[in-house]
Amino acid sequence: FNPFSAVLPFRRSALPPFLLPFFYPPPHTPYVLISLTSRVIKIFHMGWRRFNGERIEDNILDAVRSTVEREIAEGYRLKVCIGTDSQVRSTVTEYATVIVFLREKKGGFMFIHNEKSEKPMSLRERMITEVWKSVDVAYKLCDLLDEYDIELEVHADINTDPHFKSNEALREAMGYILGMGFVFKAKPDAFASSYCADKVV
Repeated sequence: FNPFSAVLPFRRSALPPFLLPFFYPPPHTPYVLISLTSRVIKIFHMGWRRFNGERIEDNILDAVRSTVEREIAEGYRLKVCIGTDSQVRSTVTEYATVIVFLREKKGGFMFIHNEKSEKPMSLRERMITEVWKSVDVAYKLCDLLDEYDIELEVHADINTDPHFKSNEALREAMGYILGMGFVFKAKPDAFASSYCADKVV
């Protein structure tokens, strides 16, 4: 199962070229091979897991549905926040996307998806790629969460202070997220990306 399959309501031609490998990978492959100036780039997609390392065998939509139904049956009121963070290590960019389930006044827990890519990109491209990953997951889950009247936020690890380099991607990230109709949070309020995903990338 590839949790980043192409389900966004955009034409393929509407995507920035550097994002195409993430959203249109060949089906049924654990990674994507891209030819780029004679270099082969690998993008490794890993499965979803819980914070304790336990793998989630169901597809993510089914896993979230069963989780939501269990939490509601136990009397919890939920909010879901989705965020992605990344780190560059040598020639590899590592991504972590998290689905954070917040129990009202009762803490919370998260599902985690890790991914590695050898594709080189600028800081702005990396920030926007983080946002697209979060939006992709949010789009998969939004109808389900609406069904149970659960609030959804998309968090971007982008600084609102123009003195920080990541700020150059702020306007574009806001456009992507708000244009999809999601609630947008940036630093310092984007804990799902800035704290939760940061801890597991």
